[in-house]
This record gives sequence, C-alpha cells and structure tokens, in this order.
Amino acid sequence: MSGTTTVITGGSSGLGLVTARHLVEAGQSVVLVGRDAARTRAAADHLRTLAPAGEDASAPRTYTADLGQWSQVRDLASKLAADGVPVDVLINNAGAAFPRYGRTVDGGERTYAINHHAPFLLTHALLTEGALAPGARVINLSTFVEKRGRLDTTDPDVAGTSWNSRFYHQIKVYATSKLVSLLATRELARRLPGGMNAYNADPGMVKGTAIHSNAGGPMRLTAPFFRPFAITPDEGVRTPVRLATASPAPLPSGGFFSTSQRDTPSRVAQDDALARVVYERTAALLGVEPLPA
Repeated sequence: MSGTTTVITGGSSGLGLVTARHLVEAGQSVVLVGRDAARTRAAADHLRTLAPAGEDASAPRTYTADLGQWSQVRDLASKLAADGVPVDVLINNAGAAFPRYGRTVDGGERTYAINHHAPFLLTHALLTEGALAPGARVINLSTFVEKRGRLDTTDPDVAGTSWNSRFYHQIKVYATSKLVSLLATRELARRLPGGMNAYNADPGMVKGTAIHSNAGGPMRLTAPFFRPFAITPDEGVRTPVRLATASPAPLPSGGFFSTSQRDTPSRVAQDDALARVVYERTAALLGVEPLPA
C-alpha cells in the first residue's frame, strides 16, 4: 500500500499522530485532521522529516474541523473532495469520553457525536463526494470496552440522548457509543461498493495517550489501576497500521481486529439484524442517504 493517501482524524496528537508516523515511514502520504490548526500544522511539519530517505517529501496536508458538529464534518468531506485528495484509507481515530451528559449543537449526546456520528457521517459524505478511492479502506477505532455497552436491542438509541433520563455512567456511555459504531460498521461493510472494506480496530489499553487518562471523571480515576497492563503507543497502533497497509486487504470486511488479527467482539456486536437497524437509524438521524442493502 506504499504511495497511498490516508486521512486520519484526531491526527495531530496521541494515537492518531503515532499512526501517521508509522504510515509516513512506510511511504504513505497522510492527511491530518485536527481541531487546532496550529497544532495540526506543527504535527505535519514534524512528519515531513520522517519520510523514507531519497524521497522529496512535502509536509502532509492538514485540515481543521470540530467533529462534534455535523456541519463541519460535511464541510471537511467537501474540502477534501474539492482539493482532489484521493482517500485510499480513512482512519476515524478521533474519540472522546465526556464525564457528564451534554448535547451538541445538533442535539446528539457529545460522546456519541465523536465516536459514532462523525465516523459514519464522514464516510458517507466522502462516498457522496466521490472522494473515496475504488479500493478504499475505512478503519474505525474501536475498543474491547464495547462489551460493557448497555444498548436496548429492541429500541437502539443511536443519538445517545436516552442517557439524559438514566444514570450517566461515563464508561458505559463510552462503551455503548463504541458498540453502536461497531454495529453500524458491520452493516456498512455489507453495503459498501465492491472493492471497498470497513474495519473496527481495537488498539488496546495504551500508555500515556490512553483515552482513560485524558477523559476526566471516573475514567481518569481508574486509569492508574490499568497502567501496569498497558502497552506503548507504538504497540497500540499496530492493528490500524496493518489494516491500512496489508496487501491484499485483510478479511473479513466489517470485522473486529485487535493485536493485528481478527478477534471476536461481544455477542450483541455480532447481531446482523440489530446492525441493520442501527445503520438505518443512524442514517436517518444524520440525514444521510443509506447505501443500498
């Protein structure tokens, strides 16, 4: 996959930046998406120095977007298409776990907006814009914590707003948002045009950049207990990097991968009927035309 272009959300720091470094060193072109323009440009300038010897590398392209706002996600897709960026790989890396309930300007719960709505919307907007390459790969950062998700399988809430009327438990909200995203990706993979693939990539419990230590609330309090079992950022990005670079494309599309190989998610995450409902409800919520079944 050398010579391909990979777009990475949340690419200015943490696992996104480490992933970008590995891909640049492998000869890929990367596009960094971040919330802070100056910080994202600085990350891009640093990456330029890491290109393989003998290559006259320019700094990676950078784009600024608040992925918690649907309008900015759509604008990002439009800008990538207008600039002629060929998206061979899309890594939806940006993630969040807010300690308290809050709604975005669009009315969705904040954690769901970053972890589920943004990846779903960006992928479909890029498809609509014709910016995804014929053999594109979509890699959504997932987590083993999805097993702690609490989703009503008879009436799945894809907006996350039901947490306003029940006890808001930060870890369970985060886990459920990732479970919903995993289900939607499972159905997305079934509907993608031939040659395209979608994956769920679990980096594991990562030192330093782990979301648990950056989120505040209970996740920050419990982070020290998991530190002895945590892995390094370089180890954590092996799974998304493999999914982005392996030739031929890993199988199955729609699968859950950890430690660079196929893994088994929760029983709920493997429910194909539920995946269809989650996908269609999410498309309706975001005003997206669902891909043909």
